[in-house]
Amino acid sequence: MYSSLRDKIAAREARVTTVGLGYVGLPLALTISECGFPVTGFDLNAARVARINAGERVISYFAEDRIAKAVKGGRFSACSDPAILAAADIILICVPTPLSAEREPDLSYVVRAAESVAAQLRPGQLVVLESTVWPGATATVVKPILERSGFKAGQDFFLGFSPEREDPGNAKFDTRSIPKIVGADDAQSRDLLDRFYASVVTRTVPVSSLATAEAVKLAENSFRTVNIALVNEMKVAMEAMGVDVWEVVQAAATKPFGYMPFYPGPGIGGDCIPVSPVYLSWRARDVGSATPIIDLARRNNDEAPDLIAGRVAVELGKRGRPVSGARVLMLGIAYKKNVEDTRESPALAILGRLEAMGAACDFHDPYFPVMPVTRDHPGLAGRRSVDLSEAALKAYDAVVVTTDHSAVDYALVARAARLLLDTRNVFSAAGAPAVSGALVKI
Repeated sequence: MYSSLRDKIAAREARVTTVGLGYVGLPLALTISECGFPVTGFDLNAARVARINAGERVISYFAEDRIAKAVKGGRFSACSDPAILAAADIILICVPTPLSAEREPDLSYVVRAAESVAAQLRPGQLVVLESTVWPGATATVVKPILERSGFKAGQDFFLGFSPEREDPGNAKFDTRSIPKIVGADDAQSRDLLDRFYASVVTRTVPVSSLATAEAVKLAENSFRTVNIALVNEMKVAMEAMGVDVWEVVQAAATKPFGYMPFYPGPGIGGDCIPVSPVYLSWRARDVGSATPIIDLARRNNDEAPDLIAGRVAVELGKRGRPVSGARVLMLGIAYKKNVEDTRESPALAILGRLEAMGAACDFHDPYFPVMPVTRDHPGLAGRRSVDLSEAALKAYDAVVVTTDHSAVDYALVARAARLLLDTRNVFSAAGAPAVSGALVKI
């Protein structure tokens, strides 16, 4: 079985199925297809599957014809029937691993995906988990589910872990150019995993075990969590000293060693930075250890939207306008610029805090004509993005820049907003338009 799959990988004849067609599974499936493998994307969302098979650009930062070209080329298609899993030689599980209502790890999507794979599992397949999990989860959660089929990992089928490293909207690094961590608990699984991904990405990084590969992703994002909390903390302290933290960071970044720039903002978002440290901290407690620095950083980041909302209320109050009854426009609801992604978005958290204080909030976001149903703020669904005009902007007591999308008329905003609160340094950056009203960096 090992030699057969090894030869199929070498000939690029191994049939690949990605489980999940979101921001991880779809870019991965397309990249693998573009490298010459036959690929099927499996997703339970039949409407999304139909759009993909029709060649629609369901992710905005893709080239306009990327999906259409892949479908027309005949090496890629999407499917919502789990029976397709039985035909695959390689199965890549790319499903969400969010936080529960109690802000603890939620592996329910992984469990359901593993159960779907187990129901179709056959000897000789390679199963790879890409979803973020705590160290030990593949071996203690996924492996037992797969082995209910009666087949044994490392003997009848192969099992590996390779953490996704997607950065939606990043124009410099894509799926193919980002090095791939590959780990397994047996030599044959690791070798197959390495050979397969080496056919798809520019560099693979084999590690000694499933748990090590799982820990790599948590280490990467915990590092970012701590540094984001640090720079936001410095922002508050330096503002009190009359120092611009943005200028400080930009100057410090000229040091060619020992420093990496992180920039302040309204909080953290996405399904990586807010989530990975929770998985690491939870697992540390589970084994009798602790991560106090990470836990403090998480708490500081979680509190950032409250601080921003509070600052908006203070700035309104300074101008004789109580926050209760004030009209506030949020510029951007995505968690980062130039993507249509609201997962764990701090902008939505800020909006919710302001409305809890009595403010009337609207939003403008070129990627969201209508507010989608979100995991954390379902009650906001259905609201419509406000069209920007001078008259519309002047009607708001405050305009808050929460996401610095490129496709926003900032010159119009600078000219018309009465009070502009900037969390992204849009209006203080080089070449920014002059602001007619009051500008406050928060």
